[in-house]
Amino acid sequence: MKKIQIARVTAREILDSRGNPTIESTVLLSDGTSGCAAVPSGASTGAYEAHELRDRETRYGGRGVLLAVYNVNKVISPALCGTDAFEQAEIDHTMISLDGTKNKSKLGANAILSVSIAAARAAAVSLGIPLYRYLGGHGARMLPVPMMNLLNGGAHAANNVDIQEFMVVPHGAEQFSEALRMGAEIYHILGDILKKRGLASTVGDEGGYAPDLKGDEEALDLLTEAIEKSGYGTDRVGIALDVAASEFADEDQCYKLPKSGQIFSGEAWIERIVKLCDRYPILSVEDGVGEHDVTGWKHLTERLGQRIMLVGDDLFVTNSSRLLDGIRGGYANTILIKPNQIGTLSETLEVMDLARENGYRTIVSHRSGETEDTSIADLAVAKNAGFIKAGAPCRGERVAKYNRLSKIEQSLEFPIYAETSRLF
Repeated sequence: MKKIQIARVTAREILDSRGNPTIESTVLLSDGTSGCAAVPSGASTGAYEAHELRDRETRYGGRGVLLAVYNVNKVISPALCGTDAFEQAEIDHTMISLDGTKNKSKLGANAILSVSIAAARAAAVSLGIPLYRYLGGHGARMLPVPMMNLLNGGAHAANNVDIQEFMVVPHGAEQFSEALRMGAEIYHILGDILKKRGLASTVGDEGGYAPDLKGDEEALDLLTEAIEKSGYGTDRVGIALDVAASEFADEDQCYKLPKSGQIFSGEAWIERIVKLCDRYPILSVEDGVGEHDVTGWKHLTERLGQRIMLVGDDLFVTNSSRLLDGIRGGYANTILIKPNQIGTLSETLEVMDLARENGYRTIVSHRSGETEDTSIADLAVAKNAGFIKAGAPCRGERVAKYNRLSKIEQSLEFPIYAETSRLF
């Protein structure tokens, strides 16, 4: 069989869902097939994430990505031309070596990841198979439970709510399409509740409503009410929080909420989270304490680790070495997977395998500044991740991921929906 090689790689500057520039790359193969991928960007980012390369000039307020585009067109493309299109690890290793820095700051993780995913897409197209099948083989057939961000706060919304994301998790559905319907119905019920109470029903970065409220507890009360009014009940639909505590943890591991102005010691802050979990049907807490607060993570895991998912996002940043620290230290039990935190598809797959081998759950996640790219939907199915965060069932860049999952579900002969038994 004739070897299929990378013939050319090109990149361009496009806009993400916040109107900021990002990069999109296309990999053309020697058989004439091609694949394209665009990279998202986060608003609240971990200190240990791979470097997102920005121009820092006057264009787009300094957020342009023309340097990253140049690096793809003039540095990465010549280096990859002639490479076997089906050797993903080799493709990614070549780019990592070209960059030569620990955090991909020379070429930019955004430049590298766009090519990495585009190469995988091109290979899948060349073989005539979907991306999830190319990445996961015939064992890829489990649809993830959607974690839908229905109320936005923190850095994702210009309101007075400190916790960043309040999500519904329809884990009790029989299949993904039912879970999608349940989440969408609850979303609209919540919107009606807000309107009837004279609260704003405009949306934040991830499509969730972003009203001014009395506090985080009111947000949880509203979400619980919407779940109950839907008729599904909290035995089938739970709540997940993204606290994003790194945004307001100081060097002494005290927690000062930027919007309410409340200040908590580390111990008092953990006690507050525990009480919220006692009061509401919460089954997952992401970044409950700061990324540098290892002691806090250990205490939080001791208090809640057998009851709910404790998710490391800023803590782990999709990095195998950082996940190993958590495994050895005994803190957190779930890792959030964001490919642009690490910068290549190969490294993303590696950390997902490491998590599974050590009993950590995986949640594949979007970013607040998204594109129409749906590769994370395929990634979730490819690795049987179990969960996906893609925002509210609102805004095209969010709905694109859910619609892709619906399409995958229909294409599978024997699809499996991630079962309730995967939860505590």
